[in-house]
Amino acid sequence: MRLTRGARPVRLVVGAAVLAALGLAGCGAGPTPHDAPTPPAARATAGTTPGGPALPARVARTAASERVRFRPERVVLPGGQGAVVDPASTVDGVLAVPADIRRVGWWDGSAWAGDPFGTVVVAGHLDAPGQGLGFFKRLGRLRPGDTVTLEGAGHRAAYRVASVRAVAKTSVDASSPVFDQRGAHRLVLLTCAGHFDRATRSYDENLVVTALPAGAAR
Repeated sequence: MRLTRGARPVRLVVGAAVLAALGLAGCGAGPTPHDAPTPPAARATAGTTPGGPALPARVARTAASERVRFRPERVVLPGGQGAVVDPASTVDGVLAVPADIRRVGWWDGSAWAGDPFGTVVVAGHLDAPGQGLGFFKRLGRLRPGDTVTLEGAGHRAAYRVASVRAVAKTSVDASSPVFDQRGAHRLVLLTCAGHFDRATRSYDENLVVTALPAGAAR
């Protein structure tokens, strides 16, 4: 898969051999998301008592954040079928998901589960020579309303499927909202789809599953 960032092509490998092309905004270049900055403690205004001296000001303490966020370590599809999620980094412009088709890859330039914004991007093989069908072959069975769960560090985050689309790989590039890290939080699952060209050893489509948070991570 070819993912463009600026003038440098970035490719995502998710099918048999080198498969369909995807655009990836800021692939591998952006830092791993961090917690939102905590506002400084507010300082209360000193008060006075009638006819008495001024009372000392009180310092208010900002409550610790209750937001749960974590790196995905496992993805669970409807029916309880799950797969290990490994970090997927870019090397020489290539974002390669795990070679073992029973595993999938979380793009380490994307959001974490439970973040307040940004897209969690998880990609996996459709199939591979000598291994058969990949775990993400199951994505084709998903329907809007289904629940996909991410797990990690003892936490869970549920997402409800909003859409399942097969799109031409040429329609997904660096400017595609599929990889947006600035909008509302969501989960995008990716694999190859469509017709497999034996000459190029490439599929002509990508399956894009978009899911929205079904409550806060816990």
